[in-house]
Amino acid sequence: MRHGDKINNLSRTASHRRALLSNLAIQLITHKKIVTTLAKAKSLRTYVEPLITKAKDNTTHQRRVVFSYLQDKDAVTELFSTVATKVAGRPGGYTRIIKLGARVGDNAETALIELVDFNEIYGKGKGEAEATGKRTRRAGGRKKAVATDTAAPAKGAAEAKDTPKDTAKDNTAKDNKEESKAAE
Repeated sequence: MRHGDKINNLSRTASHRRALLSNLAIQLITHKKIVTTLAKAKSLRTYVEPLITKAKDNTTHQRRVVFSYLQDKDAVTELFSTVATKVAGRPGGYTRIIKLGARVGDNAETALIELVDFNEIYGKGKGEAEATGKRTRRAGGRKKAVATDTAAPAKGAAEAKDTPKDTAKDNTAKDNKEESKAAE
């Protein structure tokens, strides 16, 4: 029976599993997203998210704790400098797993695991259009749109009458017509 056995062993010994997750975590921190199998991605999420939480508190002790898991100075520096500053306001959920389908060679289910704050597609740039206003089907929103549409053409028409460029173009067109009539 497997009562209470929550860890996925990934068909590896404890030392091999620890080395695998450490290497995957280093690559995730360095490249911000990696493609791996779904089982490894799910195990990596539980391994790397506590490390990112530790990186929010930039102390020597926390750096040493994270280094004991990763064993890579460059990855620890990257984690505590760029990653920790970007996720400082996030209370958790630093990674996203996107299923990609089966791999051709062995039919293993693959997945993309990425750091959430480093993706431009799903990031803040995409949500700006939604932040401008809540879209509803109610008639109340129409009043504002109609008011702005009617105000814009009236203002544009007034500006068009006042510009000397438009009158100069009209005068040159009239002169050209008169010259062509005189030539006939």
